[in-house]
Formats: sequence, C-alpha cells, structure tokens
Amino acid sequence: MNRPVIAITMGDAAGIGPEVVVKALAHSETYDLLRPVVVGDAGRLRRAVELTGTGLDVREVDSPADAAYTAGTVDCIDLGLIPADLEFGKLSEVAGDAAFRYIERAVALATAGDVDAICTAPLNKEALHAAGHRYPGHTEILAALTGTPEVSMMLSAPKLRVVHCTTHIGLVDAVERIEPGLVERTIRRGHETLVRSGIDAPRIAVCGINPHAGENGLFGNGEEETKVAPGIAAARADGIDARGPLPADTVFFRAVRGDFDLVVAMYHDQGHCPVKVLGLDAGVNITVGLPVVRTSVDHGTAFDIAGTGDADERSMLEALRQAAELAPERHAA
Repeated sequence: MNRPVIAITMGDAAGIGPEVVVKALAHSETYDLLRPVVVGDAGRLRRAVELTGTGLDVREVDSPADAAYTAGTVDCIDLGLIPADLEFGKLSEVAGDAAFRYIERAVALATAGDVDAICTAPLNKEALHAAGHRYPGHTEILAALTGTPEVSMMLSAPKLRVVHCTTHIGLVDAVERIEPGLVERTIRRGHETLVRSGIDAPRIAVCGINPHAGENGLFGNGEEETKVAPGIAAARADGIDARGPLPADTVFFRAVRGDFDLVVAMYHDQGHCPVKVLGLDAGVNITVGLPVVRTSVDHGTAFDIAGTGDADERSMLEALRQAAELAPERHAA
C-alpha cells in the first residue's frame, strides 16, 4: 500500500495550528493513509498535547528519513523558533516569522523529494507581515518559494469544489485582471488536478462575472463575451468539458446537486462564500499549479479559542486525506 510522506507545517504557534495538528494525528487511522512529519516546534506541540489531552509522544527528528511514522507518536522536525512563554491568542512577530520558516523548510523537503506533499496549518497574515514577510497568504508564499509564476486556489467542501481565477485582490482589480488566457489556464489547472485525483472526465462549470452572467449584455460591459467565453472555448477545443459562462447565483446549487465536478469562480468571494457556508469546519484549500502538492485547512488561526484545546480538527483531517490522494507515489510503504 502506498503511504505517502506528508510534511505538515505547524502554522502560527499562537493560534490553533498546533492543536489541530496533534488532534488530527491522534486519529490512528491517519497513519493508515499516510506518513506524517511535522515541521514546527516540538515544545509547542507538547503543550498542545497537554491542552488537548491526546496523550501523544512528540519525538524530535532531523529529517523525514529518521521519523518512526507510528500511531501515538508525532515526529517533528524542530526548528526551535518558539519561546516557551509565547502566549496563545496574541499576535506575535516571532510566531509570524516561524510560520514562514516552517513553510520554507517544507518546500525545500518537497522539492528535494524527501516528502511527497505538504499540508499546512493556518498562519496569521498580520503576524507574517509584522515579521517582514509581505505576502497575502500561503498561496503566494508557495508560488514565490517554488518559482511558480501563476497558481490557482482550489477550495473543496462536502459536495463542492471551486477553483478561483483571482483571489486576494480587490474586486475592481479582479475584474481588470480577468482575461481569456487566465480563464483558460485556471480551467486547465482545475481539470488536471481532478484527473490526478481519479476523475477521468471532470465536468467543469465556469461562472460569469456579472449578475446572471451578464444576461446577454443587460448587465455589465460585455465582460462575459470578451473575458470569459473565449477562455472556455479554448479549453473545450482541447477536449475539456467546460461549460459557461453560467450565472453564479445558481451554478453552486447545481454543482452541489451533482451536475458539475468543479466550479471556476472569477473572484474571491464568489467562490469562497458558498464553500464556507457548506463546510467551513471540513473545507480544504488546495494550491494547484505548483510543482509540489499542497493542501491546507480552510480556516484561520482562531486566536479567540487558541490555547483552550477546543479547536476542531476535521478540516486538518480532510486536508491530510486529500494530500495523500494527490501525492505522487514516490515513497511507497
């Protein structure tokens, strides 16, 4: 059986990242699917074990090759960046820098072939910026560290998958940035990811930009005809089952009903809102277009409950499962 090696980045140590990591690894069945190694801080993970009552043994290792990968033990590549007295739930420049360093190390491991995929716990953007790392989020960090000029964000929730043409930019800027080439490339990245996950002929719905997908020019300035439709036509010419532009106010319902395997959203909120309504606790963020597989929880650092032991690990469990499904079969075990 293939059990890929997954590097789990601990996220912001002041948030719920350490807690969701140890809670997810307390599920022994996780080890039936994959071999996890955490890139983070061993002391913080031990504190999370105490808070959650999971009773796990945190073991420091130098590399994935040294890990035991056995249920009941958390193997940790300890970067030693978090002071023992770091407060939970409080913005920290130190924690922001450490979260970046965990990602940096995980990417190095993945590009060297030492791990098969990366699964990330949440970081805090304000803490990241305070530490001097000026990125909008994980997606942009990963693109920069791997030298990838363009990637897409895919969100997955129960019964719904959405890939975005644009994400962390203002709405006016998003409309300006959308053009046929971007639409086509986004469709292709989504199609490739679903084929890799076992869906041979994905059915892909593509949203319009305006209400009712412009309704034949009634709304907007012809953006559907000039920006979206040509990208769909180019993908269809290559055999991809892409349909649209379709009205966003009905297409997500249709996808949940089973009409489509993937929806292409034009901008951040158009795609994020339906996914988070359906499954914030069990949603997964997948970065598509990278040379390495990366999945993530679809929630933030939750400073309001950090340090209480009450964090919900379901999104982390699902992110790990999908990382294992998408990982190439290099380290069979």
